[in-house]
Amino acid sequence: MEKHDIDWKKIWKDEYLKWVCAFANTQGGELHIGKDNDGKVVGLDNVNELLDIIPKKIRNSMGIVCEVSFIGEGYIIINVNKYPNPISYHGRYYIRSGSTTQELTGVALDEFLLRANGKTWDGVPVPYVSAADLDIVAFREFRKKALARDRLSAEDLDITDEQLVETLRLTEGKYLKRAAILCFHEDPEKWVTGAYVKIGYFKTDDDLVYQDEINGSLITMPDRVMDILYLKYFKGIISYEGIQRIETYPVHRESMREAILNAIVHKNYASGNPIQIRVYDNKITIFNSGSLSADWSVEKLLEAYISTPYNPDIARVFFRSGMTEAWGRGIEKIINSNVNAGKPKPEFEIVSGGLKITFYTDASVGTNVGLNETQRAIVRLIQENSKITAEQISEKLGISVRRAESNRKVLKDKGIINRVGSNKTGYWIVN
Repeated sequence: MEKHDIDWKKIWKDEYLKWVCAFANTQGGELHIGKDNDGKVVGLDNVNELLDIIPKKIRNSMGIVCEVSFIGEGYIIINVNKYPNPISYHGRYYIRSGSTTQELTGVALDEFLLRANGKTWDGVPVPYVSAADLDIVAFREFRKKALARDRLSAEDLDITDEQLVETLRLTEGKYLKRAAILCFHEDPEKWVTGAYVKIGYFKTDDDLVYQDEINGSLITMPDRVMDILYLKYFKGIISYEGIQRIETYPVHRESMREAILNAIVHKNYASGNPIQIRVYDNKITIFNSGSLSADWSVEKLLEAYISTPYNPDIARVFFRSGMTEAWGRGIEKIINSNVNAGKPKPEFEIVSGGLKITFYTDASVGTNVGLNETQRAIVRLIQENSKITAEQISEKLGISVRRAESNRKVLKDKGIINRVGSNKTGYWIVN
């Protein structure tokens, strides 16, 4: 099948020079001429002509050289190497995204040209703002965290704010970088639209009950987001161990904090969109606009990998503060800390130009209903499979069918779950 680095065309058309341009700007690739959409060889009538004109057209329109070969089965392969500099076709730039060729425009083009020239969006210098304009509270918070986590020593931090900005490599000549403004200015939205976090409580996707915005410097944002989530949006299930009061929240704190840090550090701030956190009765979603390379997938995201931050200057600040690591373990920590706390595994999706994380929660969150572990587990199983039977619950949880039925009845009596339809063809829902 066609992939990000292979494409098939029955005949040659000059518009396919855009495909050559896209391969050169992405990871390189092969364009097969003389194959149908299924990869079946259909043959070519003008092989000698194409072997002569295609290299010339590529060279004249883009200034690059590609190997063009005739394969004995009856088709031509144009082998395109990745080029370190941006390649344009008649003044336009193309890249591969999945198995498609796309033209870059606007913000996406700016970002591509920056990275192709060894720069990143967060490293662009900004005139008319200095270290004196930055927030002393943000610097104080950075120093406190960096010292507590032993990322910088007291001697390292005993310098002026201006010197600290230079130590963190947040300057370009006499100018501050965008990363400095985002991390340490009390109102970075003066320069960067959408540099905030938006939280909303929803009954349904189109029924917003209330919302909050968390603005200000990125370095102080994780703590403020966590505070408002756990004090206002999440209500703990109360239980007791002896005389000790225990409050169990819908998402483990470490997992949620890591997800928030991941969104803040890796967000595509050129998108103009805020980080969005949606809280429902049975799930919490976090979405941030971001960019992943064409050959990335959710499966690859979940593997161990070398950290290559989208915003390296912002990532460096957060690493020096001690809030993040530099080993690409963020996704692993989001999953493991939640699962180890007995909660469902978070779900990851690459959607609408960004990453969406969904935490599924017990239906009783926010009601202070004292459910036991078996009942909470049954709620999670019903969320995963609405048609699950008492026998299946028994098998998955290692309890008797009678106990499964008894606990399911308790959940139904409390109004946490409900049966829709008949016993034979119906299903369960979490209210």
